[in-house]
Amino acid sequence: MEFAYDDRTVELRQRLEAFLTECVYPAEPVHHEQVLAAGDPWARPPVMAELKAQARERGLWNLFLPDARYGAGLTNLQYAPLAELTGHSPHLAPEALNCAAPDTGNMELLAEFGSEEQRKQWLMPLLAGEIRSAFCMTEPEVASSDATNIGTRITRDGDHYVINGRKWWSSGAMDPRCEIFIVMGKTDPDADRHRQQSMILVPRDTPGVTVRRGMRVFGYSDAPHGGHAEIDFSDVRVPVENLVGEEGTGFAIAQARLGPGRIHHCMRLIGMAERALELLCRRVLDRVAFGRPLAEQGVVREWIAESRVRIEQARLLVLKTAWLMDTVGNKGAHTEIQAIKIATPLMAEWVIDKAIQAHGGAGVSQDTPLAELWAAARTLRLADGPDEVHRASLARRELRRYS
Repeated sequence: MEFAYDDRTVELRQRLEAFLTECVYPAEPVHHEQVLAAGDPWARPPVMAELKAQARERGLWNLFLPDARYGAGLTNLQYAPLAELTGHSPHLAPEALNCAAPDTGNMELLAEFGSEEQRKQWLMPLLAGEIRSAFCMTEPEVASSDATNIGTRITRDGDHYVINGRKWWSSGAMDPRCEIFIVMGKTDPDADRHRQQSMILVPRDTPGVTVRRGMRVFGYSDAPHGGHAEIDFSDVRVPVENLVGEEGTGFAIAQARLGPGRIHHCMRLIGMAERALELLCRRVLDRVAFGRPLAEQGVVREWIAESRVRIEQARLLVLKTAWLMDTVGNKGAHTEIQAIKIATPLMAEWVIDKAIQAHGGAGVSQDTPLAELWAAARTLRLADGPDEVHRASLARRELRRYS
């Protein structure tokens, strides 16, 4: 078993570390100031365009796509340590590299299941970073942890499909550059429960599409990930050519899309925890309370040691999962994908919480990235399926080995 990174990964990590140090970290306060100046929490500040241009110049673009026709052609195992580094600045670095959700999952979906025309019209501009996209699956009126519950209807009418329903937490939809929605709905409510759903492409400017409001995440706009929206679809008509794949394949396509997305989130969570631990260590070495540095307090040292152990455990499980996805495929790695989806957000949430505690009031303020990091980690215990659903599925699979 080889734990060392290969030569290409080492070289890309060095380039990415330099990009973070020289460009991304200095841009964090600039980004914050530009968003405030714009007066719109979902505005895209000019500094992001500058970061994207710098990333492309450095050859750090579309690293997430293993298909060399469209991306860097990296394996999941090669991409994992790179995604981890972007987690050090999760609100800037992923988008700067064109590796931000939901576009990554949407590009993977279009690359694998889209028609040639769909790829030409939507995938290529997404790969170039010219537009952004949204994924519309979750609904406010049903328990969306069970995706078969969705009520949005996609009805065939001659050469068109008519879409009616309401979505929320539609990731990416608040970005002003978002031009295409990928919508999941039911085309045949009478079919088998996993064959009722389909995916369809809906251009944002289609009549009948109404973005009702932006959703805030623990009070944050989450704009760097395109924001989240509540959207009404009222008699929305699109050509039959906009269907992704075939009728009844929507659930299977969604699962294929969410697998890589889950591991990408977990890769970045490792980086988020690493940055929190670094901030924790620097803080406690610098601050004095009751006559001695915080770093000399036993409880603080326990936090630091436990954080390192938890991070290393999670990293090894994520890397094993990436290796399995490369060698036996996403289906063969399903158990491990669910395991990291359960374990990694919990780990990051715990480590970030201790960093916040060590910073006192500064930890929950806008003067450090910790509050936003914690909100992101806590949110990921719900995104792409809540912990409880993954635990139940994982337990059923484990029990089948003995029944």
